[in-house]
Amino acid sequence: MEPSARASAALRAAAVLGSLVLLAGCGAQGTTGAEGDGTGGTDGQREPGGQDGSAGADPGRPGEVAAGLEAPWGLAFLPDGSALVAQRDSAEVVRVSPDGSVTGVGTVEGAAPNGEGGLLGLAVDPDFPGEPYVYAYHTAASDNRISRLEYAPDGGGFGDTEVVLDGIPSASYHNGGRIEFGPDGLLYVGTGDAGQQGLSQDTGSLGGKILRITADGDPAPDNPFGNPVYSYGHRNVQGLAWDDEGNLYATEFGQNEFDEVNLIEPGGNYGWPEVEGAGGGDEYVDPLLTWRPAEASPSGAAVAGGSLWVAALRGERLWEVPLAGDGGVGEPVDHHQGEYGRLRTVVTAPGGDALWLATSNLDGIGEPAEGGDRILRVPLE
Repeated sequence: MEPSARASAALRAAAVLGSLVLLAGCGAQGTTGAEGDGTGGTDGQREPGGQDGSAGADPGRPGEVAAGLEAPWGLAFLPDGSALVAQRDSAEVVRVSPDGSVTGVGTVEGAAPNGEGGLLGLAVDPDFPGEPYVYAYHTAASDNRISRLEYAPDGGGFGDTEVVLDGIPSASYHNGGRIEFGPDGLLYVGTGDAGQQGLSQDTGSLGGKILRITADGDPAPDNPFGNPVYSYGHRNVQGLAWDDEGNLYATEFGQNEFDEVNLIEPGGNYGWPEVEGAGGGDEYVDPLLTWRPAEASPSGAAVAGGSLWVAALRGERLWEVPLAGDGGVGEPVDHHQGEYGRLRTVVTAPGGDALWLATSNLDGIGEPAEGGDRILRVPLE
């Protein structure tokens, strides 16, 4: 987006940002440096309106698709409507069918779970099954990396595995991990600073960035710095989603003050660690909106029904952020606060009439529920 367009989007969001910060001041201030360990904030639920900048599709009551999972993280749909689900701490991928059946697919070679690291994001090649590949972001012994796994659904499991990108900094926290193919057919990667804040401002490092690469792991030819880096100054990117206009939105964990939703532009500097939230000056891109960590710790993101949907970990709710066009947003609305515990991932189901939502109550921070972690289906009415 050109700077003038970005400025317009920022102005449109300014009132929203101000109201959110004012509202958040009434809740508990988070002090976590990682994914959070509590709940708080206010309940902003209201009836959806359906106009530009107001809530659109009304989410119905969630229904359980599958249970008995352990710390599900990545979720990627196959053409037949089933989904591959990554389990962080076992490095195991399972296939979940719409009827709720769960089948083991295999483990990702070289994954070494540690703290918030392990088997994280999944992405299915957009030309699958013609290009029979699944991509997995995972923590290895020395770094985070992306592997390409051959997968034939009728064959049962994974075939040949190839590392297409390595050298992403890793630690027991701030590993990023979300990967998604964009509308341009390129693979976008959200990374974290691995606890080394200076990496985020270093455009030569893969830490604290959004990366943009080809399916073979090469930098996209028109990337702004001639390497995989697409945007920088991030602390810990957790969600990536595009609207119908091709705008890319990213969710990001803050530290003690503000979690963020950002509108991503190539070469943009999003401020960390120099600034958290808005107000860093002209050299930094302000977030579209912020939350206090107690009401968010935003993880996965998806676009459906005219809104950006954000799964909240510490906030234990599903946030709906209405999209107003041209990268602008309306007033966020929260749904299902405290009903299902920590929410890790939200993905738009094929056809766009529902969301699939993964809980994360067995991640070492949440309170385990009977039946383990679950995949829920949220209809959009």
